[in-house]
Amino acid sequence: FLLLQDSDRDIDKSNTIIELIEKDKRSKPLPWYYAPSYLLIWVALFFAVVFPLFNYLPTPVRIEEEASKPGQFVAERAQYVLLELDRLGPKIVGDDMNEKTMVEFMLNEIDSVRRVMRNDIYEMEVDVQRASGAYLHWEMINMYQAVQNVIVKLSTRSSNSTSYLLINSHYDTKPGSVGTGDAGFMVVTMLEVLRQLATSEEIFEHPVVFLFNGAEEQPLQGSHAFISQHKWSANCKALINLDSCGAGGREILFQGGPNHPWLMRHYREAAKHPFATTMAEEIFQAGIIPSDTDFRIFRDFGPVPGLDMAGVYNGFVYHTKYDRFDVISRASIQNTGENLLSLVRSICNAEEMHDTEAHSEGHSVFFDFLGLFFVYYLESTGIALNLSFAFAGLILVCVSLWRMTRTTELTGSSVSSEFGILFLLELAGFILALGLPLLMSVFYDAGDRTMTYLTNSWLVLGLFVCPSLIGLVLPFTLYYTLRPSKSIPHPYHLQMAGHAHCVLLAVLCIIITAVSIRSAYLCMISLLFYVGALIINLLTKLHDRGYYWSLLMAVCQVMPFLYFSYLFHSFLVIVIPMTARKGTEVNPDMLIALLCAMGTIFAFGFVAPLINIFRRPNCMIGGLALITFIFCMISVSEVGFPYRAKTNVMRVNFLQVHRRFYEYDGSLSLDDSGYYFDLQDRRLEQPLSDKMDFSELISLESVCDTQMMCGVPCFNHRWCEARKAARWLPRKEKVEVPGTTTLELLNKTVLDDGFTVRYQFKLTGPARMSIFLKPMAGVKMLDWSFLKGMLDNPGKFKPPYHIFFAWGVDDAPIEFYLVLAKADGKFDEPVLEMGISGHYLSYVHKRDAVSEQFIADLPDFVHAMEWPASYDRYIY
Repeated sequence: FLLLQDSDRDIDKSNTIIELIEKDKRSKPLPWYYAPSYLLIWVALFFAVVFPLFNYLPTPVRIEEEASKPGQFVAERAQYVLLELDRLGPKIVGDDMNEKTMVEFMLNEIDSVRRVMRNDIYEMEVDVQRASGAYLHWEMINMYQAVQNVIVKLSTRSSNSTSYLLINSHYDTKPGSVGTGDAGFMVVTMLEVLRQLATSEEIFEHPVVFLFNGAEEQPLQGSHAFISQHKWSANCKALINLDSCGAGGREILFQGGPNHPWLMRHYREAAKHPFATTMAEEIFQAGIIPSDTDFRIFRDFGPVPGLDMAGVYNGFVYHTKYDRFDVISRASIQNTGENLLSLVRSICNAEEMHDTEAHSEGHSVFFDFLGLFFVYYLESTGIALNLSFAFAGLILVCVSLWRMTRTTELTGSSVSSEFGILFLLELAGFILALGLPLLMSVFYDAGDRTMTYLTNSWLVLGLFVCPSLIGLVLPFTLYYTLRPSKSIPHPYHLQMAGHAHCVLLAVLCIIITAVSIRSAYLCMISLLFYVGALIINLLTKLHDRGYYWSLLMAVCQVMPFLYFSYLFHSFLVIVIPMTARKGTEVNPDMLIALLCAMGTIFAFGFVAPLINIFRRPNCMIGGLALITFIFCMISVSEVGFPYRAKTNVMRVNFLQVHRRFYEYDGSLSLDDSGYYFDLQDRRLEQPLSDKMDFSELISLESVCDTQMMCGVPCFNHRWCEARKAARWLPRKEKVEVPGTTTLELLNKTVLDDGFTVRYQFKLTGPARMSIFLKPMAGVKMLDWSFLKGMLDNPGKFKPPYHIFFAWGVDDAPIEFYLVLAKADGKFDEPVLEMGISGHYLSYVHKRDAVSEQFIADLPDFVHAMEWPASYDRYIY
């Protein structure tokens, strides 16, 4: 019996020893050589899943397949029309090409649809609108005269609905650009959708208005003319706006509503290839993106709720002469066409169209997952989800920490204090993950090396992503290496690192939600999958079995990794080309670095610290640092030169200006010529200096305090806003302006009160002119014939005032009056300073020989958007 007892005790001891050995095995770090494979798995996931799905485009339908695929969008036909549009060349407002040829072209294409239309089912009305008007646009009054739109209304004969769906895009282009992507691509898509609707037996309830906008690049005059004046505008209850900041690829839904989430429901149900995110909407509306669309005009002056979609791929050719037919694939047209056709069919049968205001339910949160499906919900639902998962994460972290105290027999205070240290390390890692890429951007800016990634965008991996990864894992790795805890098992320590990231995300989610930023859904998605993994680990007791919990957690992070890498890759594809036109005053690398850092934090926040499961994690950090160093060396070589001819150009906007300054007595105090540069990127003129002589180039900032509008004919509000950062290059030869801008004083009348004077003027000139007005000291502008909005809000609008004027098919002079008051009533001395600029944008306006040579001397990697301009300064 005693022998049996001794035997049982030996067995119990053996079992205990075996359990301890097994537990030690589960807690033993894995060999170091598995660590690179671990990180490469995530890289492989990106290239195997995210990259192909991001670039996926549907198979285009050919004309010969139309009979077997009735009702489907036919990309081949649309592509043929796009080729004809491309061959027409630039379409500038005021030119015969835009005002006559394009109008006839559009009418012919519409007539070709009418010939095949089912007249027994549908009726079509066509109108060519010619309109004049004005509105406040940022810091200027935007006036237009006789601009044109081509408009089609298609309705079902059996319908009596008075609610119309409006579809808008534009056919006019920027100077020097054929505009095949922006936005001929969208115009031909609309024409094919019109054809499919008009020939289908699948009827719809609400009429559809197709607005082919002839003056969007002015800016946004055609849409204002329609929504403020056209006979059909009051019936337009919903909008689909189509534009582009690139050429080809997939179109993104980046604005919706506002306050009409039912539109998102139709997008979810109808769009075959969804691509959308609330984050894009909030970034765009924050003014970070240097663009605007007609959507804002319809929203503000309608108001018409809608969806704003734009092509975003290959933004390098946007607004350049390389925006041509050959960079837009037929598959891309099919992608946009299928989405638009399905969406139109859905909304033009929507019950909500009868009374859209009754369905105004607040903002929505929306996003697609890898283009496979679309998610949307109300902002109120988003708040509930955000807070639910944030608090669930906090509670489960507390449960996990309590569980650790029970299994390790440690006190709650010791576990809590250790977790507190790890949370501080998490904060440090978060700051470093953001800070190191931003620091890189600062260094590159200080060395005049910004935008090295413009052509070779893969450089961002080494320049910004790897430093962010280093920052993310460095604090934890140093802590585990230099101060290993003997009381708390290493697997628990690593779990605490994940818990610390969870707590930080939960706090951020609560804060961001509290300030009504809907992009808080990003934090919610991270928390959703981590909370799910933590629940399973706790219930299955994997939580307490060495590193086994990490396997489940890593598997659960695959979905958020795929989404976040897809999302931020999308943003980089969109934003990197924009850095070439972001302006000179802001370091564009900071925006790219921030996007890379945020993408890294969201995609790798939970999985990167797991490199500490492997031995020698410091080697992994060293490897990432080595990659960063190698990429830095590559980026300062010729590979990192931002520009390439035709594909990744440097945008140089400049005017060939003839200036004349007239004094009060009519004498001419200045008569000179030069090139006025509105440079588009941070590198300024430095890339041009090797080939061009810029020794006399001066900054205009030094003269802006003494000369109205810095003494230059800034074009629109964006040019004028950046005028202090502009450059002036004098030239000896006089600029030969291909036209005359004439300001005539018709009369000057001192009114009966003796303290007020009224001036009457007539202005004649090219299709685009600007008037700048600055009363002298002690003089106040009381009234004028322009919009009164500026004068009614003196707190917001200060002199000099900017009135931009453009005409389409009617070049009649503009007559205007000004009423000014002066306390002493002395009107025989200077009262008003006025600047008049005339802009000759069209390719039909000939440049003088000196200007042509200057343009020819520019490097081949430059795209010049240039034209002659006059600037006359008067004093009255």
